[in-house]
Amino acid sequence: MHAELSFFDLFLQASLLVQAVMLCLLGFSIASWTMIIQRSKAINKAQVQSQTFEDKFWSGADLSSLFKEVSARKNVDGIESLFVAGFKEFARIRKSPDASSQAVADGTHRAMRVALSREVDELETHLSFLATVGSISPYIGLFGTVWGIMNSFIALGAVQQATLAMVAPGIAEALIATAMGLFAAIPAVMAFNRFSHSVERLENSYGNFVEEFASILQRQAVASNRQQA
Repeated sequence: MHAELSFFDLFLQASLLVQAVMLCLLGFSIASWTMIIQRSKAINKAQVQSQTFEDKFWSGADLSSLFKEVSARKNVDGIESLFVAGFKEFARIRKSPDASSQAVADGTHRAMRVALSREVDELETHLSFLATVGSISPYIGLFGTVWGIMNSFIALGAVQQATLAMVAPGIAEALIATAMGLFAAIPAVMAFNRFSHSVERLENSYGNFVEEFASILQRQAVASNRQQA
């Protein structure tokens, strides 16, 4: 009995449509776990990088030296890309002799906002796929189950005397589709909720840094204008 009702045997005994549903859900599950691992590494990296950079930034490090150190790297991302974008725009605007402190503030703020949007988009990569898998997998599995049970009852209609032994395998192989749908959906939903919360916290942290850094650059521009006057 165990051999007859093993997962592999039930998969082979299922109809082609139910087999296709199971394979589709298995593919969704594999893709979801791949993206979960990849997103987990990327978000954890961004969190550690944000904390490390802010500790260095607020320790009183010279902004010009910090800019040279960060921009010298090949790949600048996360909160460091916001800093580089803001300081680069600040240096560019300050070259203009008639640049006001408000123009400096507006320019650096816009540059960092663009960089912020780009970084958030990068952090949210594949999250929509996880949400989609979490939403549709149970329904795909349910479709396979309904189809399998329907075929089982149609087959029973041609039999004069039905027994539990005749019904059980067909229903079991149909219910596996629902189980696989839940197996694909539950991790995807949990990962989507966790990652969405983490990205939201990072976005708030990035946004606070943008506002604070823009204020610092504006104060420097005001002080520089007073010295020139």
